[in-house]
Amino acid sequence: MAERTVADLVVERLRAWRVPRAFGCPGPAVAPVVAALDRAGGDPAFVPARHEETASFMASGHAKFTGEIGVCLATQGPSAVHLLNGLYDAKLDSKPVVAIVGEDIDGPLGGAHEEIGLSRLFGDVCNQFVRYGRTPGQVPAVLDQAFRTAAATRSPTCVVLPRAVQVAPVPDLVPQFAGVMSATPGEPLARVLPHDADLAAAASLLGIGDRVAILVGQGGHGAAAEIVALADRLGAGVAASLLGKPVLDERLPFHAGVLGEVGTTAAAQLMGGCDTLLLVGTNDPWTDYYPLPGQVRTVQIDIDGRRIGNRYPVDVPLVGDATETLRALLARVPDRPRRAWRETVEASVDRWRRAAAARAAEPAGPVNPQLVLRELSARLPREAAVAVDVGSIVYWYARHLELPPGVTAHLCGTLGSAGCALPYAVAAKLARPDRPVLALAGDGAMQLNGLAELITVAHHWREWPDPRLVVLVLNNRDNSGVGDGRPPSGVAGRRPDVPYAGWARLLGLHGVRVDRPELIGAAWDEVLAADRPSVLEAVVDPTVALRPPEPALADLRGLFADGEAARRVRGRMLDNRVAVEAEDLV
Repeated sequence: MAERTVADLVVERLRAWRVPRAFGCPGPAVAPVVAALDRAGGDPAFVPARHEETASFMASGHAKFTGEIGVCLATQGPSAVHLLNGLYDAKLDSKPVVAIVGEDIDGPLGGAHEEIGLSRLFGDVCNQFVRYGRTPGQVPAVLDQAFRTAAATRSPTCVVLPRAVQVAPVPDLVPQFAGVMSATPGEPLARVLPHDADLAAAASLLGIGDRVAILVGQGGHGAAAEIVALADRLGAGVAASLLGKPVLDERLPFHAGVLGEVGTTAAAQLMGGCDTLLLVGTNDPWTDYYPLPGQVRTVQIDIDGRRIGNRYPVDVPLVGDATETLRALLARVPDRPRRAWRETVEASVDRWRRAAAARAAEPAGPVNPQLVLRELSARLPREAAVAVDVGSIVYWYARHLELPPGVTAHLCGTLGSAGCALPYAVAAKLARPDRPVLALAGDGAMQLNGLAELITVAHHWREWPDPRLVVLVLNNRDNSGVGDGRPPSGVAGRRPDVPYAGWARLLGLHGVRVDRPELIGAAWDEVLAADRPSVLEAVVDPTVALRPPEPALADLRGLFADGEAARRVRGRMLDNRVAVEAEDLV
């Protein structure tokens, strides 16, 4: 029998923390841990990615879709550098990930081959915890502390293991280390509720508002029933941050959709007309679309007190779990449904939905990308998981894909790094191989790393009870990233065309290419019924403008009697954007 090494001990600690799989790229400095994972027979499994960056995105995606701790592996040098993108994604979206990095330097430090100061390299992205396991006896405690810190702070951590330590035999007396937490990292580690006095103040503030708006972020997950009940009691309208889009059923008549540049005019109008604002678990950065400072009285709920008032002035801060805090508020808030305000909100939502349908129906050459997402809405499988990439696809996803209850969706919301959708989708599918998964990407993200990671999909799909992993590629050949409605031109503007569906077929997957709007629905039906993973390549018009909504100002009718004054104020607030007509404000 082979001697038990520290690498085997690492695998045992991963198993103790209930880690189902680790993502990475094999390399000499981490090879002992990879070999130990292989000996473990899939408990936990090692999932090789085509690139370390996608491995870290997979780890982040695993944390996002499961609420568990994601794990990625890499070696020193360039391999470690490639991990940073996915780790920053986890940090900025508050997800727990542990990076295990191998180091193999035999000679003196300072200029060795592939030598990088790993503590400094990871010092920012993993600022909560970066440690070396210098001796075999230190490794279990260091790993446990890394996992505990990642769970408690919802952030990435890093453990560096020299190769000589990994191959060392396990000492006879391993130092005692603390046990594993039973709580999942995606949930509060304890029951956190604001003080009664703060709850009373928040209930009073919400109760006297005439035009209440609720902005829901990802921290509202699990609190949909409480949010809807409170909205009904207050006659409030609801909008969502981009990360909060999956929290509520978007078909609710008072749900104005996503707020911000990628969002809807109804959400902007909701913010512009409200006099009271409740922020639930959101750190939404689109501050241009918030109400004007001084326009509203504000209550903010967040489990992390560091985020309170981070984006907008807050009158009553409530540090606590969203579900528990909302239940406590419901027991205190008076039942005062403002029917006139709710009717105003619902009328605005209806107008937006009609406008969105009209936009998607506009002729385009050859296909309107908005139509592609609207056709998916009617066919989106219940219990599906959706991974969204960065680029124009975010605009169409935010506005045109309605997420019913039971569908989860994630994207690189705060970092905004392209190339995340397919790694996310792989992680989601490996975590739940019995449910359908969709990855929504543009051709730029697909060329960045999606083509390579389709190899990973081709390697694993026969193990899945439900083989459906559908990758949508919006092929618009536009490399400009402007989205201003002008066609791409020149070397810098036009992206090389690639046969995305054909590449899928070469890998033994299913591929469909569609360039006629009347065939979009049938194409979705085909890929969603396929007996293997599919790529749906939609050839879309690059000249369809993104059309961000105008940030709606406060109701200025009582402040400015003449349209010229209103135009001057709007010009200042919108930083020299074109002013709206005076009748929009008076």
